Amino acid sequence: MRLDHVRRLSGPNTYLTRPVAIARIDLQGLAGHETTDHPGFAERLLDALPGLAEHHCSAGRPGGLLDAMARGTYFGHVTEHVTLELSGLIGREVFFGRTVRAGGPAEYDVILECPRDEPAGSPVVERLIALAVRIVTGALTGAVPDTSGDLAEVAAAHECERLGVSTAALARAARARGVPVRRVDDLNLLRLGYGRYRRTVWAAMTDTTSAIGMEVAGDKRLAHRVLADAGLPVPEGRVAASAAEALEALRDIAGPVVVKPLAGHQGENVHIELTEPPEVVAAYAAAAGDEGEVLVESYIPGKDYRVLVVGGRVAAAAELTAACLTGDGTATVTALVERVNADPARGEGHDRPLTRLALGPTELALLARQGHDPGSVPAAGERVWLRRNANLSTGGTSRDVTDDVHPDLAAMCVRAAAAVGMDVCGIDLRLPDAGSPPPAERGAAGILEVNAAPGLRMHLAPHEGAGRDVAGDVLDLLYPAGTPSRVPVVSVTGTNGKTTTVRMIAHMLELDGRRTGMTSTEGVHVGGRLVHLSDASGPRSAEMVLGDRSVEAAVLETARGGIVRRGLGYDRADVAVVTNVTRDHLGMDDTECVDDLLDIKALVAEEIRRGGHVVLNAEDEASASLARRPTVRRRDPVIRYFSLSPDAPVLVAHLRGGGLGYYVADGWLTEARGDRRTRILPAGEVAGAFGGHA
Repeated sequence: MRLDHVRRLSGPNTYLTRPVAIARIDLQGLAGHETTDHPGFAERLLDALPGLAEHHCSAGRPGGLLDAMARGTYFGHVTEHVTLELSGLIGREVFFGRTVRAGGPAEYDVILECPRDEPAGSPVVERLIALAVRIVTGALTGAVPDTSGDLAEVAAAHECERLGVSTAALARAARARGVPVRRVDDLNLLRLGYGRYRRTVWAAMTDTTSAIGMEVAGDKRLAHRVLADAGLPVPEGRVAASAAEALEALRDIAGPVVVKPLAGHQGENVHIELTEPPEVVAAYAAAAGDEGEVLVESYIPGKDYRVLVVGGRVAAAAELTAACLTGDGTATVTALVERVNADPARGEGHDRPLTRLALGPTELALLARQGHDPGSVPAAGERVWLRRNANLSTGGTSRDVTDDVHPDLAAMCVRAAAAVGMDVCGIDLRLPDAGSPPPAERGAAGILEVNAAPGLRMHLAPHEGAGRDVAGDVLDLLYPAGTPSRVPVVSVTGTNGKTTTVRMIAHMLELDGRRTGMTSTEGVHVGGRLVHLSDASGPRSAEMVLGDRSVEAAVLETARGGIVRRGLGYDRADVAVVTNVTRDHLGMDDTECVDDLLDIKALVAEEIRRGGHVVLNAEDEASASLARRPTVRRRDPVIRYFSLSPDAPVLVAHLRGGGLGYYVADGWLTEARGDRRTRILPAGEVAGAFGGHA
């Protein structure tokens, strides 16, 4: 058995509305063989992957795959299930699979669901399928290879390319609201909406986030100045460009200090509650970096809080606790760290709700200050701190306190966001308690930082307390209630007449005052102007038009080849037009009959919004038959037929039932609904209609 190639369909396709990968597998000598032809195969495979026992297969219940192998099934089908099982083992949540015959007698296509936001160029699915082929081949020969190391590498690659927690939450919130979502390459950058309603987010940074505000927030010295000028409490502090200046700041502040990089982030090289000159000198050396400057500021006692401000209101608040351990009297510090890190909620970087604990130089130094080292055994109940800064990125945890925030504190945070000029930001502060008014005494409370593009995970899935739908708050900022996220989309497919039809529809929309984006075999046009010369009847061209913020309506020529190669470049059109389906392109893309072509082009009629419009040719049997398909009717479409003759049987029956249709009669293009007839315009005035004869 050999894996030939893998291709990906990123948009809605003939198999699934979500992305899929299609793997062409050559069974070679296994062609015509079934699992029952190889005694012991199923048992060896199950020993290697016990989770296969839970696969439903077509039986719709656990154990369905085992029953299929016991009856006899082909090895392409088994490879499909092994790949799905491997996907689950690395946390890649996909469930759909199908195996179909392909080109040659030994060739099969294994179709596998892919995560919605997995990068189009991801190597993960191909590596999983290759591993599945190795495992199935090994089970056939009697020795399943150990693929645990390879699978761990694939898992690491999958983890690396996943959307971050914040961005993934924004994508889910958008889809829940019916907002189109498209990830840009392997970045945490999302394009939301279509045409004039397109918006962009990069994690929690929006396309209206102020660049000036971000610069201010990123410069701690400037941010403190701006906040202080607004009458908001900030720690006393100054910039030190040398160890001597840092010591001078320690003397002038006359109390515990914090030393941190001037433009640092995520709690890196933040040194807290320093009182001794050697500590300050060491902290300066660690925090100065290439710039040579640090911020030395007064230490404010109290609790750490993060308040998320979205669109001028407090969306959520969390109390933060720095990374720490609780001893049990028997386990070492190292063992306690391993125990905490075994929590599946912890991962590397920002890919999980919490970050794994580390025992690096900063942690070891703080352990030593508490009389511990990695081999120490803390007493039962003893709290051992690994960090003093409470950032989640360094292993901290969060507790939701949104409902406890005092109105005065909420107002202070909203004012801070406005002073810096941020639409979405995280306010870091220290004070005795978030449920009380901020104390007026100098040094008793203070805003430590204003964070642009704040992480949302501490609010989405706090270690304690209820999660908050802060991603929904960001989406509501981008798309307030009643604001659309889509422009009207008309998709036209068929064997002949697509380009002419697209041009006519686009022209009418332009006459109606809508700036229209149009794709066709003649290129991409926006507002009547050619912007890209190519055969633009595929999904990339559709994405180009729908990504243009000047477009108010889109008319897309949707050809068979693009559907087969990449799926659709949109979802849920408002209008689908199928001009006709004939034998012209048989033999291409494994099509052997008109029904094969129809199955491909039917996708255009299926992928419409609920209550959308499907326009079909009453004189073309294949096109007209789409109205009867359950996959088309499930969206409750308005079916509209067109015909050159008012006597076409399909049209007559449709009108008799009260439906809508169009035909030419007495030289006029006529709209009919039931018994009512309305003349629209003389057929001879329709450009390209050959005087009303076509």
